Formats: sequence, C-alpha cells, structure tokens
Amino acid sequence: MTDLFDRPAVQGEQQPARSSRAEQRARRAAKKRRQRRRRRALVVLLVSVLVVGGAGYLLLNNASSLFGFANPLEAKDFEGPGTDPVDVVIEPGSTGRDMGAALTEAGVVASSAAFIQAFEANPNAGKIQPGTHTLLLGMSAKDAVARLVANDSRVETKITIPEGFTVKQVLERASSVTGIPVAEFETAMADTAATGLPAEANGNYEGWLYPTTYVLEPGDVSAQGVIRNMVSQTVMKLDELGVAPADRESVLNKASLIEREAKYAPDRPKMARAIENRLATDMALQIDAAVAYGLDKPGTELTRDDTRNPDNPYNTYVHKGLPPTPIASPGPDSLAAVVNPEPGDWIFWTAVNLETGETKFAVTWDEHEANVAELRRWQAENGG
Repeated sequence: MTDLFDRPAVQGEQQPARSSRAEQRARRAAKKRRQRRRRRALVVLLVSVLVVGGAGYLLLNNASSLFGFANPLEAKDFEGPGTDPVDVVIEPGSTGRDMGAALTEAGVVASSAAFIQAFEANPNAGKIQPGTHTLLLGMSAKDAVARLVANDSRVETKITIPEGFTVKQVLERASSVTGIPVAEFETAMADTAATGLPAEANGNYEGWLYPTTYVLEPGDVSAQGVIRNMVSQTVMKLDELGVAPADRESVLNKASLIEREAKYAPDRPKMARAIENRLATDMALQIDAAVAYGLDKPGTELTRDDTRNPDNPYNTYVHKGLPPTPIASPGPDSLAAVVNPEPGDWIFWTAVNLETGETKFAVTWDEHEANVAELRRWQAENGG
C-alpha cells in the first residue's frame, strides 16, 4: 500500500511548471481579449461622437423653431432691396419668431433666423403694429424690420366722418373712401340686426353713425362692417355718458339740433338748457337747422314761407316738440351738453356774427329782440 503522504509530494514537485505555462497562456488570452474590447470600445465611442455630433448639428439647425432663437448656421438673408409687393398679416401679439415665420413663408425674407437677428438688433422692434403690411419679395431682414417699425407699409383704410354729417353725407364719404357703392351701404343697412342698430332707433340711422376717424383693416372693409362700427361707437359713447337705452333716441335728437346750431363748445350746454326750457313750457323749438333738414336745403337758404310750411314734419316752427328723428350725427361735446345742460332760464338764442358764429342767449323776448337787432346790424355792415 502506497504511503498517502509520498504521492502528493511527488506530484507537488512537477505542478509548478505546468501551472506557470497555463497561466502564461491565460494571461496572453486575457490580454488579447482586453485589446479586442478596447478596439470595440473605440469604435463605439467614435460612432457615438458622430451620432451626438450629428444630433447636435440637427439640434442647432432647428434651434430657431424649437426654442425661438436665431441659428447662426442658417441665418440666410437676401441682399435686397426687394422686388414685387406682397401683403403679409402680422397678427396681434406676434413675437419676432412669429413675424419671421410669416415673412419667410411669404418670401419676404430668406429665413426666420435672419429676421430674428435683425429684430433683436433693432431697439424699436417692439413698436411693430399688427395688421396687414405691404412688403417686398426678397428683402433683407434688416430692411424688413425697419419697414415694419416705420409702420408706413401698413395697409389700412381711414374714413373720417365730421361732426354734424347726415346719413346721406356719411354714406357719400364712406363710398368715396372705400369704393363701395352707396346702394350697397343702403342694402346692408336694411338688416338692422346685422348692423347692430338698437330697436329704439326705429330703423332710422340718422344720428346713429358716430362722427370720428375709423381705421379699417382690409378684411373689415365691407358695407355692413363700416356701418356696424359706426353704430357701435354711438352706443359706446351713450353708455359712457350713462344714457339709458330708452333715452338714447331723444338724447341723439337734441344733440343733433345743437350740433347743427352751435358754433362754440361753451354755447352747447346753454343751448341744451334753452331747448329743455322750451320743451318744458310747450314752446315751439323754432330751430332753422331742423326745418332745412326736412327740406334738404342749406339753412342759409330758408325763406319765411319755409318756416310756415306745415307739410314739413321737421318744421319746428309749426310742429311742437322734437323733430321725428335726429337731423345729423352729433359729436361728443353736443352729447355731453344734452346730458349735462348748463343751469339757466334761457329761452332764446341767435347768432350775432355769421362769420364767427358768435351766439347770444336771452331769457325775455325784449332781450332776444336786442340780440336780433345786433345781428341785423352785422348783416347790414357785412352784406350778410
């Protein structure tokens, strides 16, 4: 039987040699594996860099659309000055980015990025007004921003209605400015619901077309739109003065008489009081402007027979009370005068100077006769 302690001793003498060679082979294999792993890692890293770099380029390339700032890699710009005109709508609340997108799409500027850079470089860019602007195809971004800032490219229609205009005069003015035939305005006015004419007007627009300047965008220039704007302005002004809907028509009526009679703003509250005093005592108003309106003739051409004609419903010499409707579009001073007439006992008034419009008021008939005599002297001296 072999000694158990001798066998391991013999084997143990040869084992170190065999283990050394195996370890060397293992180390060489491990080294090769590490080298292969390093090469694979380098390839992966290179691919990652290329991918990330490409994504970064794409991100930068689309930065203006993603984040709203200019991309220097794509700030393409036209040299200008531009060619054919084109209308571009700048919506209310538009940012520089929004404007750049609209102008790029229209072909005005070469890129949103160039426009944004020019927009940010112009200290007055925040003053650009919304609306329709006529620009040029192929403009430089800098010129496009400057044109928008100047606001001389904005397409708009301005209609100025003077105080004291009648409906007939308003329609003629609106037609001359917009090119819309008067007949088209009249057709639009037949639909009082669409134009917003209040029920208390009884279908009559006289006095309800507010005198002011209207600025209309291209899409708003229509017969119905123009009339609706004017009526809404009148309603707004009456509401501001605290006039109840039931009183609107009478306020406009009185204010229209004052508008056509008074020449100076300080005279209007006095005239408003004189009208109230006459109505309170059931006196005829005897206002020449109303008589002239009913006859469709200038007040300076009225005759004695005109003031005696009972067939004219606007003859305030014959018919007591207010005329059937207002006789013109009153302005803010006349409206305010009716709402807040000046305290006083005046019954009469007359102009004493037809050139300046100076007017004098009287409580008694004798005072009034003295004022009329002053008027006659002026007429005699001036051939009036």
